Amino acid sequence: MKLRTFQKIEKKLFDEGYKLIAGVDEAGRGPLAGPVVAAAVIFDQNTFIRGIDDSKKLNQKEREALEEEIKAKALAYSISVVDVKSIDKSNILLASLEAMKKSIMSLSVTPDFVLIDGKFSPELPYKNSAIIKGDSKCFSIAAASILAKTFRDRLMQEYSEKYPQYKFHKHKGYPTQEHIEAILKYGPCEIHRKKFLRKIYERRIIQQEFEF
Repeated sequence: MKLRTFQKIEKKLFDEGYKLIAGVDEAGRGPLAGPVVAAAVIFDQNTFIRGIDDSKKLNQKEREALEEEIKAKALAYSISVVDVKSIDKSNILLASLEAMKKSIMSLSVTPDFVLIDGKFSPELPYKNSAIIKGDSKCFSIAAASILAKTFRDRLMQEYSEKYPQYKFHKHKGYPTQEHIEAILKYGPCEIHRKKFLRKIYERRIIQQEFEF
């Protein structure tokens, strides 16, 4: 994707007179384990970073290289975490919105417009717009997705050292077959999302009932 096309949404807002536009995204909505992490980023109007894209389209080496450049060139950035207990207490959508709101409100520079990845927006005191698949359409949201993803991946690497039997470093908590088999063998640990595990156990019970 051409970078200038990728910045089209921000350009329109800059042309309308907004000067401090934040992009926000989260990482970790789908995993069975670990927190949800959100990042918010504000760039100067003329910032250029080659290679920015949706974090899911980049490999680890590319994300980590871009992470450093994003942090160096951003006017402000913030990363926030919502833990597993909070996810289980409410639901993953509300936890994701909470993480995004925390990251926006923690920025050292106050935005005058916020671009949010997804269908829903958290309650904010700033003008904002939710953009479905914004991480593949919007420069600042894509940058935020990279910061959120790299931060969360490092957390899951640390958890892998604490709970080696689950191999979190390989799947980052996502529901791979290897991860599911480890849960069924060892049971959940403290960073597993209990609500998310119910379906796995229910499916396992059904399978056992029909085994002859």
